[in-house]
Amino acid sequence: MDATTAKYAALMLAAGIGIPLLAALNAALGTRLGSPFAAGLVLFAVAFSATALVVLITGPAPLAKLPGTPVHLFAAGLLVAFYVLSITWVAPRFGVGNAVFFVLLGQLISAAAIDHFGLFGARLSPLSLTRAAGIAVMAFGVYLTQRA
Repeated sequence: MDATTAKYAALMLAAGIGIPLLAALNAALGTRLGSPFAAGLVLFAVAFSATALVVLITGPAPLAKLPGTPVHLFAAGLLVAFYVLSITWVAPRFGVGNAVFFVLLGQLISAAAIDHFGLFGARLSPLSLTRAAGIAVMAFGVYLTQRA
């Protein structure tokens, strides 16, 4: 593994560690506030502020390209809202681990399809038997966690 690959892997590992933390923290905030939706709003306000700061520091010039951007690309915002609101509502009822296990399984299936077909400009990476077997093993792992 070269240094660039190792940096990318470490960054994504940290992001992966953050997902259950996000779920647990926002679920606790939603419980404290009595509304998972209010907790989602707070999360997005904090996330917007942090992202706006980064854009200001790195330069807002890329935002000038927004008017020419295909509308379907903005669906990512709806998907992140769906994720945050659903995990904030479900985690206290289903458990953070259970919720994240199913999120992970969904991510693996979706990522494999996106890579296999090169959707949305993704690097084409055909679904091999090995990758399919890995997803099947993960699915079986989710089944085992639910069975216990």
